[in-house]
Amino acid sequence: MDAEKATIESNPLPLVLEGYFAMMVVMVILWFVQRRIKNAAVAEVGFCLGLISIVAGYTVQTIGGIERTVLTMMLVVLYAGRLGHYLLVNRVIGKEEDTRYQRLRKSWGSSERFNMFLYFQMYAAAAAVFSIPFLVVLWNPRPPTSVVEMVGLLIWGIAVAGEARADRQLARFQADPANRGRVCREGLWYYSRHPNYFFDWLHWCSYVVMTLGASGWAFTLLGPLLMGWLLFKVTGIPPNETDALEKFGEEYRAYRLTTNTFFPGAPKTR
Repeated sequence: MDAEKATIESNPLPLVLEGYFAMMVVMVILWFVQRRIKNAAVAEVGFCLGLISIVAGYTVQTIGGIERTVLTMMLVVLYAGRLGHYLLVNRVIGKEEDTRYQRLRKSWGSSERFNMFLYFQMYAAAAAVFSIPFLVVLWNPRPPTSVVEMVGLLIWGIAVAGEARADRQLARFQADPANRGRVCREGLWYYSRHPNYFFDWLHWCSYVVMTLGASGWAFTLLGPLLMGWLLFKVTGIPPNETDALEKFGEEYRAYRLTTNTFFPGAPKTR
């Protein structure tokens, strides 16, 4: 068994592909689910749970001490588990489908079913790719108490706590009927228009620091680079800003003039 695991570690691609193929099946099932409930946000929840499952598979198929296994599972469960629960409660269960998905369905027209299927499969590929930084953490030969890893864990803690705080602040603001039709400027949203996105991106940066100099370290760069591209160009800021402008109009335009887009900072004077 140890010889088999050593072979896997010398060529991790089959391990990553195995997780990808499993997620392809999961996303096919969730595609059928979204057709029934009319809410494509289940893909985001599936990504989170799939990420945990793939990384769990890594821990049982590769060589690694108990400290590495516990650390890696703690990182993925606390990050993806919290995010998945938040998305499930705030975007899926008893919720109307997010307007960005409604807009996609409308723009796709007669190709909506096929394009949505591909969209769900994109999440399958994303789960496999974003599992790679956790694999590097798992295979890191250094003791978990090394200085660079401690610095990385500190960044990780700030990032995950910051994202959770931003999500709670927004959910609390939106739950108050008095805030209907208003832009959230409370807490972290006073310093950034997308603090949840910023801290999610920062979370992926933590693995770059955590594994600095370790074998396969360069692969951890996939996390912040790919997530940054998705947030700035694809599924993050652009559709979110479009929805906010349609919903809040002039108030959101004023918010854009005074508040940083991504990196938190002091508000600007109009």
